[in-house]
Amino acid sequence: MTSRERIRAAFSGQPVDRVPIYCAGMHGRIADHVLGREAFYGFGIQGWREAMALWHGDEAHAEFLEEAHAEFLERTLADTMAWNEALDLDLIFVGGGGHAARPSRIIDEHTLLFGDEDASWYVMRFDPDTELFQRVDGAPVREQVLEDLDAVVEAAEREAEEYAPTPDDFPLQQYAVEHFGDRREVFGRGIMVWVPRERAWLEAMVLRPELVLRWTMALAAKAVKNARVMGEMGLWVIFGGGDFAGKNGPLYSPRSFEQCMSPAVREISRGCEEAGVLHMFASDGDLWPVADELYGNCGVHGYHEIDRRAGMDLARLRDRFPDLRLMGGIASETLHVGTPEDVRHECLTALEVARRRRRIMVGVSNTVVAPTPFENFDTMIETLREHR
Repeated sequence: MTSRERIRAAFSGQPVDRVPIYCAGMHGRIADHVLGREAFYGFGIQGWREAMALWHGDEAHAEFLEEAHAEFLERTLADTMAWNEALDLDLIFVGGGGHAARPSRIIDEHTLLFGDEDASWYVMRFDPDTELFQRVDGAPVREQVLEDLDAVVEAAEREAEEYAPTPDDFPLQQYAVEHFGDRREVFGRGIMVWVPRERAWLEAMVLRPELVLRWTMALAAKAVKNARVMGEMGLWVIFGGGDFAGKNGPLYSPRSFEQCMSPAVREISRGCEEAGVLHMFASDGDLWPVADELYGNCGVHGYHEIDRRAGMDLARLRDRFPDLRLMGGIASETLHVGTPEDVRHECLTALEVARRRRRIMVGVSNTVVAPTPFENFDTMIETLREHR
């Protein structure tokens, strides 16, 4: 079987020659290890690199600035394909972060200022140890209050109505499809739906749930259009969802989920059905309090980002949802802080469930973080290759 055939058979409940595997992204240090050289890939570090590439372009000459950015993107695309292929993964995960804005000033090698220093500005800092590239300072930002949300939702609705995506809006997916052809499956995107986690939005879920539903339905309207484009591009496994839980459960009640999220999730599932693609809803954390609603009543086709350490166990999920496609089984936390024996155990138990129960793809379900010991990562890859 080709990788693409293997995934499509597995997710259709058909026999496969071996369990399909994947990796949901990694930080640059791990990609360097995989390729044996500096890799232009990685969450955080790529944001810093992209901003620096734009800084070194000549702002006074647009063609030079464009050339600097094009070189950055070309190297990123090539190395994204390279690490996926080096690991012989069935599902190609493209992405890895970026920060497509030109700095206004370089404070030091890792600290960059963006925007107008006399008005709206912010400072981003890159930490080489964690590879995080995040805001550390900036002009005061007024916190949103409940009364602000009407205008935000109205703007989102106008944007959704005018939105008209094409394959050119998804260059990473386009490049991967052209590179791998029918050999491997490429992860699609663009169908996420979420409620912002700021206080005003959480208050609105209780006080004005109809307003929050308008927001999620606007996101769903865009998602349905993106699903259609994904299908036209030949993609099938489409990344959706949005983080809304931790190890102690969802950030809001099951009732709020049903009021503010369920109709939008169902609309995306309907749009994916029409487009002939799979709606894979992803979130970290313990989702059991809303699992029956989300994976039973919302028409979702699959569950990605399965958080094993939060109690989302592959066998238990398969028992509760016999037809749900499942992706994961290996926790990035285990790779980061566990022993090689811990990693091997998680790999073997996940593979065992996948072989017996079908409709399962095994892999690390979230980003492999920069401090992950190479021995742990290598143990995962070796175990998956040997026992799949």
